[in-house]
Amino acid sequence: MKSFKSARKTNSTAVDDDERALFRDAVKGARTIDNDKIQPLPAKQRLQQKKHRQKADSVGLNSRAATDFFSDQFQGYIEDGPVRYVAEQESHYLLKQLRRGDYSPEMLLDLHGMTLAAAKQELAAMLRACEKQLIECCSIMHGHGSGRLKQQLPHWLIQYPGIRAFHQAPKEWGGDAAIVLLIKRRD
Repeated sequence: MKSFKSARKTNSTAVDDDERALFRDAVKGARTIDNDKIQPLPAKQRLQQKKHRQKADSVGLNSRAATDFFSDQFQGYIEDGPVRYVAEQESHYLLKQLRRGDYSPEMLLDLHGMTLAAAKQELAAMLRACEKQLIECCSIMHGHGSGRLKQQLPHWLIQYPGIRAFHQAPKEWGGDAAIVLLIKRRD
């Protein structure tokens, strides 16, 4: 009787014509890869990309900005009816003022046609820009569409620590397809 090592060795090296035909049939139509190596960027382009990343980080537009504040799994309590929220330390009178249109938005963000991931990035960038430019009131147009963005947007906003209050926008600022929000000013 042959030992296990020698039997294994002969089985692994011996390929009969049926196995070769089966293999060739399986890979029929496959083509070879021309180049699977990524060429390094020239030094000048690497330097430009580094400067661009540093500038985006200083403005707060890096790719981690949205994930630092917004979780898709978090579901805050939103009452039935118009979308509204007021932070714990704020007056509920802010909701009435937002509903009546006492505050006019200084910045508008239109999220029509964006995916949830892209909308999250844009929202984070807008909120940071509002804080840097000392903008207190802004409006976010989410549109009607499938309703996924309209449903998720309030849950993202509740998570952001700089939100004082938000309410469904008055008709002149988009009605039920938009949200008007107040942001804390950092003086």
